[in-house]
Amino acid sequence: MLNGKSILITGGTGSFGKQFVKTVLKRYTPKKLIVYSRDELKQFEMAQKFNDTCMRYFIGDVRDLPRLQKAMQDVDIVIHAAALKHVPIAEYNPMECIKTNIMGAQNVIDACMQNNVTRIIALSTDKAASPANLYGASKLASDKLFIAANNLTGAHDIKFSVVRYGNVLGSRGSVIPFFKKMIAQGATSLPITDPNMTRFWITLQEGVDFVLKNLQRMQGGEIFVPKIPSMKMTEMAKALAPDLKQEIIGIRPGEKLHEVMCPKDDSHLTLEFEDHFVITPSITFSAPFDYTTNNLAEKGTAVEIGFEYNSQNNTIWLTHEQLLQKIALTEQEEH
Repeated sequence: MLNGKSILITGGTGSFGKQFVKTVLKRYTPKKLIVYSRDELKQFEMAQKFNDTCMRYFIGDVRDLPRLQKAMQDVDIVIHAAALKHVPIAEYNPMECIKTNIMGAQNVIDACMQNNVTRIIALSTDKAASPANLYGASKLASDKLFIAANNLTGAHDIKFSVVRYGNVLGSRGSVIPFFKKMIAQGATSLPITDPNMTRFWITLQEGVDFVLKNLQRMQGGEIFVPKIPSMKMTEMAKALAPDLKQEIIGIRPGEKLHEVMCPKDDSHLTLEFEDHFVITPSITFSAPFDYTTNNLAEKGTAVEIGFEYNSQNNTIWLTHEQLLQKIALTEQEEH
C-alpha cells in the first residue's frame, strides 16, 4: 500500500509520528517519508534513530502555508497529526490553539489540494465529539474542514478522511507517565479529578495500525472511530499503585466526566462495523458514496437513533492486568 509512495506526516516528531515512522519503515519501502514539524531538537534526535535513505526532515509549522506547499511537492499521502493538545493550556491560550488546530488544518488542506496529494487522514480526538473545551471545539472545526474539503477536489483523485480515538497510553503529557513519575518519586497519594471519571484508552501501535488500515478503507468524508476499551481513572490509579490512597482534586478546566466518540446527535449518520464505527458526512458530496461497504469490502449497518458511544456505556473494559500488559508492551516498543 505504501511501497514506492511519498508520505508526509505533520507533527511527525510527536509520540504518534515516531511510532508511525517506525511502523512504516518496518513494513513498507516508501519512496520518501517526510517528518514535518517545528522542533529542530526533536528532529535532530529522531534523525539519529530513523536515518533510512527515504527519510526527510522538514522544519516548518502548519501555520505557514508556503512552507507546507513546498514540503508537499510530489507527496502522495499526508497524515495530519500536528496539534496543540493540552486542554488547560488551550483554555488559557485560545487564539494559539485556534491558529494551529483550525487555521493550520485549512493550510494543510490547501497545500494538499495544490499538490494533488491523493490520500489525507487527519487525526482527531474523542474531545471533538460534543466538545466541552476549546481543544475539542477546535478539533471539531478541523474535522469539519477536512470532511468538507472532499467537495472541493473537482476531477482530482483527492480523498480526505478523519480518524478519531481516545487517550493514548504512554503518549507525551498523558496521565500514566505522570502517575508513574509520581510513584517513582515516592508520592503518598495520586490525584484523581473525579471518582466516577472514565476514559477510552488505545496504545500508540493500535492507533498507528488503525490509521494504516483506514488508508485502505477510506472513500473520503468518513470519521473512523475504533472500538477500544474504557477504564475508570480510579481503577487505573489502583492498577499502578494498589497501596496508594487517592486524593480527589476536582475536574480541571474544560474536562469531561466521560468521553464521547460517537455523539447521540450523529446517530443518524453512524454505521457500525465489526471493529469500528464510521460517522458519515452530514453534507452531500457531488459524487456520493455508499459508506455501508468500504474499499476493503467490509460491511456496516446503521446504529439505532439515539445511540451514543461513550466511555461510560462502553461494553469493553480494561482489567488491571490488561492495562499493565499494555503499558509494558508500549514501553518495550519505545526501546
